[in-house]
Amino acid sequence: MADQPADKKFFENLSGAGKAIGVLTSGGDAQGMNAAVRAVVRMGIYVEAKVYFIYEGYQGMVDGGDNIVEVSWESVSSILQVGGTVIGSARCKEFRTREGRLKAAFNLIQRGITNLCVIGGDGSLTGANLFREEWSGLLEELAQSGKIEEEAVKKYVYLNIVGMVGSIDNDFCGTDMTIGTDSALHRIIEVVDAIMTTAQSHQRTFVLEVMGRHCGYLALVSALACGADWVFIPEYPPEEGWEDQMCVKLSENRARKKRLNIIIVAEGAIDSHNKSITSEKVKDLVVQQLGFDTRVTILGHVQRGGTPSAFDRILASRMGVEAVLALLEATADTPACVVSLSGNQAVRLPLMECVQMTQEVQKAMDERKFCEAVRLRGRSFENNLNTYKLLSHRKPDTELPKDHLSCSTNFNVAVLNVGAPAAGMNAAVRSAVRVGITEGHNMFAVIDGFEGFANGQIKEISWRDVGGWTGQGGSLLGTKRALPAKYLEKIADQMRTNNINALMVIGGFEAYLGLLELSAAREKYDEFCVPMVMVPATVSNNVPGSDFSIGADTALNTITDTCDRIKQSASGTKRRVFIIETMGGYCGYLANMGGLAAGADAAYIFEEKFDIRELQANVEHLTEKMKTSIQRGLVLRNENSNENYTTDFIYQLYSEEGKGVFDCRKNVLGHMQQGGAPSPFDRNFGTKISAKAIQWISKKLRETYRRDEGKVFANTEDSVCLLGMRRRNLLFQPVVELKDQADFVHRIPKEQWWLKLRPLMKILAKYKTSYDVSDSGQLEHVARHSPKEAETGAI
Repeated sequence: MADQPADKKFFENLSGAGKAIGVLTSGGDAQGMNAAVRAVVRMGIYVEAKVYFIYEGYQGMVDGGDNIVEVSWESVSSILQVGGTVIGSARCKEFRTREGRLKAAFNLIQRGITNLCVIGGDGSLTGANLFREEWSGLLEELAQSGKIEEEAVKKYVYLNIVGMVGSIDNDFCGTDMTIGTDSALHRIIEVVDAIMTTAQSHQRTFVLEVMGRHCGYLALVSALACGADWVFIPEYPPEEGWEDQMCVKLSENRARKKRLNIIIVAEGAIDSHNKSITSEKVKDLVVQQLGFDTRVTILGHVQRGGTPSAFDRILASRMGVEAVLALLEATADTPACVVSLSGNQAVRLPLMECVQMTQEVQKAMDERKFCEAVRLRGRSFENNLNTYKLLSHRKPDTELPKDHLSCSTNFNVAVLNVGAPAAGMNAAVRSAVRVGITEGHNMFAVIDGFEGFANGQIKEISWRDVGGWTGQGGSLLGTKRALPAKYLEKIADQMRTNNINALMVIGGFEAYLGLLELSAAREKYDEFCVPMVMVPATVSNNVPGSDFSIGADTALNTITDTCDRIKQSASGTKRRVFIIETMGGYCGYLANMGGLAAGADAAYIFEEKFDIRELQANVEHLTEKMKTSIQRGLVLRNENSNENYTTDFIYQLYSEEGKGVFDCRKNVLGHMQQGGAPSPFDRNFGTKISAKAIQWISKKLRETYRRDEGKVFANTEDSVCLLGMRRRNLLFQPVVELKDQADFVHRIPKEQWWLKLRPLMKILAKYKTSYDVSDSGQLEHVARHSPKEAETGAI
């Protein structure tokens, strides 16, 4: 790192020497809190600050003594995968009094702590801000009573506060996701998937009550992720007469041979008069009006339990590092802030602006201004709600759009999967089919990708055909890697025969190449002069133009879960290092992010070249760590990271060099990373991105329909697009324009955002490295969006 770019800013100038950081968790616990604690401790020690655990939240701060303890790097080993919070959390009435805060200030001053990292909900963070505002007054009072010296008042003149929101409800405004939310969704979806099998056996209706006293996020997203028949949330009460409407819908579904009904109720659900809607009330209604066999399942604290998901571990680790950077940069004039992610971008927001907006949501609901409450929740929440409304109920044929621009028939839109299967593809297809039907199109499914297309494996697909698809892994349409170039004439014939007016392709790099080939073939075949859109779906996450792909999150969770089990297998044995090979082709996303989520010591990837000297240095580094209290090591290797330094070679090297200190085991994860039920993130992402893609197709069809000829004709570059997540927004990008961004030899994007997280993983594994903070979060104001932004902005 000798030649550092001039425009880069590295944290070496942000030394924490002489500073003391206290970290506490407060309020309700949430999975991922330990990952945040671990990141704060290790980043704090890395910048040479002293770091203290404050046990039992604010209660421990008030009580002092053994509740405030300086910690070492090893203190946070093996806590990454543990749910809850190892430093404890408690409600503290005493801290709400000035006398309690006076005790807390004294206990912090005794240890020189003037930097606090608070992980909790809005109540915990509001308390921290009040503490900060009172700080100088508290110190003066302590000095007047003789408990501290006047010098201490001058030395510790101000208190810095940085918050991280730990709440499974995702009820804090200004943040995309709070720590624990994704893990709670995992617990809910696991239960829903299990219930669906038994419900189908007996033709039952299940009413599931999930947490969310003031926020319906968990209920709404889990309803979206499992295709629930009905959902009740506090921000969007049902209309008058909802009882009859719900029963009619359940009856219609049974009449269509649907063997089960799922109704999800947030614990804080209300009707339009602010009266509570309970799960028991819903069950009684269904039994009395329909006579259906109906059961209630209340998930309760199951949602708070279990190991954190890969998403939560990465989110919390990134936020923990960002929190330390924010503390190092803070001055007396810096407001208390919250660190979070917006899209994949780190942000810092003024704490009290977030708290104020969160309180405005509750005020709007109390005043029965429910549309305002939904808007204040943010674009992501509003998009979830709009997508659920689109997909949950089929409009009668009389209400569907007809006769597009004097066209004699509605448009025909084909959907196909291309490339390797990825979990979440089926959720994407379901969404595309249902939104397409709602938009008035005839939807066609192509079986087995472009090869199937050429062979005429095309059939019309209905609303009912895709019922229950969200939770299915793999590709129910079938998918193949074949590209269209050698089938162009046959595919054009099928497009003409079936009068296909638009094409939606769901897949990975092959899908991208396929659209490039179809776009180039427009000169020869008019049949390809139709709107075409691609939705990225691949476990490798290697599609140019998108930071995320459907399926990558599920694969990441498989890797993380497997690493947890493998490490646990060595529990109680002598020191052991595991070498694990991941998929991804030449793209190191899974190895790198899996390493960050599982707490790996090293992750070897193609994008960052390595040689025998680095391998040797890694072995020596791990050997030194193993001489301490560390028991296990973890090394990940991307399958195509280096043709000579194979998984076997690395295993043998570590085995030989570690003799006498540790032994080695290796594991090739293989295709298990492509299998299994899709994660909540992949179901939700696939559902929303497909809905947006079909809406784009509808817009392009209207723009390119030629009335005089009675046909669609689109031959501009912007009519063949890839819909990708870029930083904070979903963007439609012409596939031709993305060619410069792609490495076609290795099938990866030339620039990949996650490579900036490489140093973070190394820092948390105790390596000395330079961490570029020029891309770290800057203090922003909380954005208030207009209703139209929900249609065009972030997912």
